[in-house]
Amino acid sequence: MLKLEDTYLHKGKRKALVRLLREKGIQSERVLDAIYQLPRHFFFDSALVSHAYEDKAFPIGEGQTISQPYTVAFQTELLEIKPGDKVLEIGTGSGYQGTILHILGAEVYTIEYQKKLYEGTKRFLKRLGIEMNLFYGDGSQGLQEYAPYDKILVTAGAPVVPNALIKQLKPGGILVIPVGDRSTQKMLKLTKKTNTQVIKEEFDSFAFVPLLGKDGWK
Repeated sequence: MLKLEDTYLHKGKRKALVRLLREKGIQSERVLDAIYQLPRHFFFDSALVSHAYEDKAFPIGEGQTISQPYTVAFQTELLEIKPGDKVLEIGTGSGYQGTILHILGAEVYTIEYQKKLYEGTKRFLKRLGIEMNLFYGDGSQGLQEYAPYDKILVTAGAPVVPNALIKQLKPGGILVIPVGDRSTQKMLKLTKKTNTQVIKEEFDSFAFVPLLGKDGWK
């Protein structure tokens, strides 16, 4: 089992990573501080732990990845998290992104399609003492039982914006989702002004693992 040690060396590497993210255009000091606070190397397999503070995505098993820190920061900044926000995350993965949301004061509901990954991450977050609501299931359908949400974050590339996610968003809420083909997606920010009006903003292209499920890739 990986020892959860956070040394001065790790903190120095995080400080350098935060500096790089700021240079790349991340402006929210709250987001940058959350990334500085959270030891990313805790979420890595011991064989890859030396790469934890590179601005790259890395495999975490089950065909999934831990997202590039810039991508995590970019998506989180678009969400405009306020303390107390009820947030649904589609694609728990390693738990890193959800923990960033937790540090920012969100009440996190997160759903994972891969059973083995869900079980492993649930055990790990409990070990870290991170309290969030973890579920196993088809995230492309959202999580209707606990809707509506202030914010919804999708951490996998979708072929379309699932209608279920728009419906589960509160009026005034924000959905951040990468949409495109299996190799490249445009980052979208959808702000639900009213139940019938949604404002769409389009940002840079990214490359995510595919969103699986009924309204994802089959």
